[in-house]
Amino acid sequence: MKFRDTFLLTGCFFMLISVVSCVQKPETPKIQDSSADLYTGIEFEMDKVAEPVFPDYSVEITAYGAIPGGQVLNTKAFAEAIAHVSEKGGGKVVVPRGIWLTGPVEMKSNVNLHVAEGALVIFSKNFDDYPLIKTSFEGLETYRCISPIYGIDLENVAITGKGIIDGSGDAWRPVKKSKLTESQWKKLIASGGVLNKNGNSWYPSEKALRGIEGSDMNVPRGRKTREDFMEIKDFLRPVMVSLVKCKNVLLDGPTFQNSPAWNLHPLMCENVILRNLTVKNPWYSQNGDGLDLESCKNALVYNCNFDVGDDAICFKSGKDSTGRARAMPTENVIVKECVVYHGHGGFVVGSEMSGGVRNVHVSNCTFIGTDVGIRFKSTRGRGGVVENIYISNINMIDIPTEPIHFNLYYGGNSPVPEPDEPIVVQNKSVIPPVSEKTPQFKNIYMKNIVCKGAARAAILQGLPEMNIQNIQIEDAVLEAERGIEFFDADNVTLKNVTVIPAKGLAVFIYNSKNININGLTADTDAERLVRVTGDLSNSIVFENTEFGPDRMILDDNVAKNAVQFK
Repeated sequence: MKFRDTFLLTGCFFMLISVVSCVQKPETPKIQDSSADLYTGIEFEMDKVAEPVFPDYSVEITAYGAIPGGQVLNTKAFAEAIAHVSEKGGGKVVVPRGIWLTGPVEMKSNVNLHVAEGALVIFSKNFDDYPLIKTSFEGLETYRCISPIYGIDLENVAITGKGIIDGSGDAWRPVKKSKLTESQWKKLIASGGVLNKNGNSWYPSEKALRGIEGSDMNVPRGRKTREDFMEIKDFLRPVMVSLVKCKNVLLDGPTFQNSPAWNLHPLMCENVILRNLTVKNPWYSQNGDGLDLESCKNALVYNCNFDVGDDAICFKSGKDSTGRARAMPTENVIVKECVVYHGHGGFVVGSEMSGGVRNVHVSNCTFIGTDVGIRFKSTRGRGGVVENIYISNINMIDIPTEPIHFNLYYGGNSPVPEPDEPIVVQNKSVIPPVSEKTPQFKNIYMKNIVCKGAARAAILQGLPEMNIQNIQIEDAVLEAERGIEFFDADNVTLKNVTVIPAKGLAVFIYNSKNININGLTADTDAERLVRVTGDLSNSIVFENTEFGPDRMILDDNVAKNAVQFK
């Protein structure tokens, strides 16, 4: 055999080996050993979350004609690279260093989209690149522009790397004049778009402005056909990353920023791992949530940083009858070692929680200047049960409202009194009966909570027809302008809690029962530390306190034996 023939035969052999390795099928998903400690101390039974595993096969988008620089639209190159890897049985699609402009990117099973360090993926600002699709937003079924990154009914899918993914959200979002300086406002108006009638809000187009009319929050009502929604298409800004009904999902490493609406939205997914992420939106971005985990089962969120314009880490499960019919709770979730720099809420449940939220562990997180720290919100009509939530080792500073906040009147007017005002008895005839539309929050435990600086130490506010139930706060230090306030709460325990109000009461209790306050320290010179009011208040016990009944106000509408000191 000649040398040339031997060389060709050897080359063919190695090419065959290479092809065989490229088409290798994915292994059975397994657990990464480095995350095993995440399950230590978890208060409920939970299967370990399967992590997707991919074959050792990769291509760069440049192999399919992608051109860097941010001037050429590379939608086709992304699509062809992802399709190729998927057809080969899976692997990695690499976005190398550079600026890459693209339209929507559709993920596929067994594909890891790897955005390398130094890579910046920018999504098109041309609304025509985003067709309308049927989807779910804010817990309701509707039409919406397709998301910049999307995938449905996938298995083993990932977005990794240390690059940046930018959703060009500034092109989509309305902006309130009050959110900008005068020079910023003038620059925004000069860029195009239209103003509302009052001239205090900017919209990117007439279609976007028209959409606000007749909308429930951001979901238009009264429009049924695709043609109806086309009339307001520019208003229907998408979430940036939409993964629906996917199994074994991994987001690890990238920065996700500047989303049109919510940033990351796993919906009805199972086995979700979000780690080492930076999630950013402008502070003024309306509906600029960081993470909305909705109707998902078995999830890990850890080592992530959030700096956003709305709720940061938010759990949902559908809205009203739509969520109740879906009947898929968000459950079995661990959140650890996250930092939130700005947001409406640091950790949030609701308000779209009609399918329920249960078995959640949140620990070792820091919230810096979030509007609210730990936030639970719902309203009449939602239904749903939120239960078995365990929150510990949370540090907060400079919270404009409350570090701990329960509000069952979200979007409405609460009829509760102010602690220093006369009590106006509620009209009990307007209190609705308990039904499937009544939200329930119960079995929520908080421990080792520290907040330095807030408007109010905590508010625990249920409904008269359905009190929040079995809430425990233990080993907390809460420094605020006002103390802790209870409204329509049942079976609440404060244990070893220090309240440092700048003025007024340390504790205010209204229409609440079975309240046990053990080891309360009230660091204030106020003459009165506690006020109990409301004719339903009963079975309130103070133990191991440094003060007695002489520093309490007991209103005439409270039974004389309703409060005890031990």
